[in-house]
Amino acid sequence: MSDKHLSTQFDAELNNVSSRVMELGGLVESQIRKAIYALAQFSTEVADEVEAAEQQVNAMEVEIDRELASIIGRRQPTARDLRLLLAISKTTANLERVGDESAKIARMAKSIAQSGSARQLPTLDLRVSADLASGLLRKALDAFARLDTAAAVSILKEDDLIDREFDGFVRKLITYMMEDPRTISSSLDLLFLAKAIERIGDHAKNIAEFIIYIVKGADVRHATMEQVESAVQ
Repeated sequence: MSDKHLSTQFDAELNNVSSRVMELGGLVESQIRKAIYALAQFSTEVADEVEAAEQQVNAMEVEIDRELASIIGRRQPTARDLRLLLAISKTTANLERVGDESAKIARMAKSIAQSGSARQLPTLDLRVSADLASGLLRKALDAFARLDTAAAVSILKEDDLIDREFDGFVRKLITYMMEDPRTISSSLDLLFLAKAIERIGDHAKNIAEFIIYIVKGADVRHATMEQVESAVQ
């Protein structure tokens, strides 16, 4: 078997596993959308769909990890190819955790729908944050597919907006609880939801960092924005 053929076959394996990651990303995106809908409409049926999809997400994570281990064992990749495989593994783990957060949102939305306890609190603000986080994940997956470092930097900056939304929402909930202690229990439920949404944004940010690692070979976790921008130049 010629080197060229080996290289072509390796490329095909990389493309296949990358496609599987994008498929997983699409499934997780669907989970988020449905979880947000379940929260907005207090729909227990849609919440059940989100929870049911969690098993499929978990199974896909295991399958992708198995394929990655096989490729690394057979091909013994180096340099950028190895970085790509490692980043795919980490991206898969982050997507699985996004699925977990979506399932948490769905379970809480179902609890709220059944009790009605939090319907008088600012759930609309929460849906705005959820849309931001979902959009950020979509951008991260698109940037990952194109290995676009400029888009990755933009995503890192945009994550700060979600963090600010979360901080503002927490302050608003504290005001509600101070003005009416009867809202404490339901406010804490919404705080739990807000934190899950913030974590989705964090996972999108992680994926953006992996893109820079693949392309530039620079680990920008915990780096300042100035350091990140310097790394991608």
